[in-house]
Amino acid sequence: MADKIAELLEREERVRRMGGEKGVAKQHEGGKLTARERLDLLFDKGTFREMDLFVTHRCTNFGMSEVEIPADGVVTGYGKVNGRTVFAYSQDFTSRAGSLGEMHAKKICKVMDTALKAGCPVVGLNDSGGARIQEGVDALSGYGQIFFRNSACSGTIPQISAVMGPTAGGAVYSPAMTDFVFMVKNTSYMFITGPQVIKSVTGEEISFEDLGGAMTHNEKSGVAHFACENDADALEKIRKLLSYLPGNNMEEPPLAAPTDDPGREEEALDSIIPENPRHAYDMKDVIAAIVDNGEFFEPHKYYAKNILVGFSRLNGRVIGIIANQPKFLAGCLDINASDKATRFIRFCDAFNIPLLTIADVPGYLPGSVQEWGGIIRHGAKLLWSYSEATVPKLLLITRKDYGGSYLAMCSRDLGADMAFAWPMAEIAVMGAEGAANIIHRKAIKEAEDPAEMRKQKIEEYERLFSNPYAAASRGYIDAVIRPRETRPRLIDALEAMAGKRETRPPKKHGNIPL
Repeated sequence: MADKIAELLEREERVRRMGGEKGVAKQHEGGKLTARERLDLLFDKGTFREMDLFVTHRCTNFGMSEVEIPADGVVTGYGKVNGRTVFAYSQDFTSRAGSLGEMHAKKICKVMDTALKAGCPVVGLNDSGGARIQEGVDALSGYGQIFFRNSACSGTIPQISAVMGPTAGGAVYSPAMTDFVFMVKNTSYMFITGPQVIKSVTGEEISFEDLGGAMTHNEKSGVAHFACENDADALEKIRKLLSYLPGNNMEEPPLAAPTDDPGREEEALDSIIPENPRHAYDMKDVIAAIVDNGEFFEPHKYYAKNILVGFSRLNGRVIGIIANQPKFLAGCLDINASDKATRFIRFCDAFNIPLLTIADVPGYLPGSVQEWGGIIRHGAKLLWSYSEATVPKLLLITRKDYGGSYLAMCSRDLGADMAFAWPMAEIAVMGAEGAANIIHRKAIKEAEDPAEMRKQKIEEYERLFSNPYAAASRGYIDAVIRPRETRPRLIDALEAMAGKRETRPPKKHGNIPL
């Protein structure tokens, strides 16, 4: 018996050495942690349980029968994160560059299948040279099986990807199909075709970082949601994200013990809106004043900055926030902002996270670039996602809320359950100056003093619509509130709607205007 146990321990130790001392040292020299070190940081100490430790490849082509790849280049298993069960896989770049072959893929599929059955989130830590060329179509099949499971898991369990090394070709699609993508600055890359291929085909010269680095995908493409300083920072942020999420679509998000006074009023909010309607302010200051302890966990921080999305809590209850940001493009909606908000809204709705929309939006960004880029189609996604969502939906209008963008930011007509406005809110088809010029064009043109007539008509329109009371008189706004009262009023509304039940007509799925 002792011999058998000794053999087990020796086999375990051999596999856990991964690619050996040189491979591990090279990984560290590149500023990266090993696959197992990453899992140690992700999970609560001592809780990780490995699956399929002894799985090996069965490729015999090109001398592979003589090649040993510990754990076939990927570590899989489960454990606790913040005391709750999470499944994960972590690719081992020290073992044959973490290349994906048949059994490597089967390990990933197995952990995804098990997570789906258990109703627990799955986290993928990607660090791979791509498909294992020696295994040919078996490697391609492996990717296909993973993609299929990404789709099956979507909307049922949260899927989180961390790109912590090279990810190229078909390998990029699995992270892109998950809910949130973390990247590490200077050590992680994502692209379909690399710099060498691009140069040979188009003549363009571009670096790995500029083509597919962390900031590129956070600022320009929007493929990634977080840009992290190093591996440890990425794993800490994943733990933070998981603290806001339920295990699956049948659970409510985790309720935290309240640590902030639910009746707290913020006097500073009474004066946060500039007197001049053309002047900007920082919507993050409004959010910080309203939510528990000012905490706002923000995906897509660097992408489409004219709109904010993120997670917070109100009296311990998780909420998803979508808010216009007047500091960028005056808070206008555009193609990228519409896509960013749409994806976030649909995620929150899938996982029972109530939505708070904070609107200060003058309209859609004008211009041929937007029109030719399909702002109509992209903007329609935002209307679609709000209309489709059945979670509790709260609306707060702080200042401007004009035209189609008023509707797009979750108006009552798109299903807002409770709608609040500050006294300085302006709810109209358009701003007073533009409206006066259209409505009174003839009168202004024929007036003895056109400038004075224009001024009078602008002031008239402002009296009628540069306040929230016309909308409130029609029931489109439930309450006009003092800004300082916003936090307690939203908490009361959220608690009132906690038991909301709403259904839609039965169907396989809608045809969202992608």
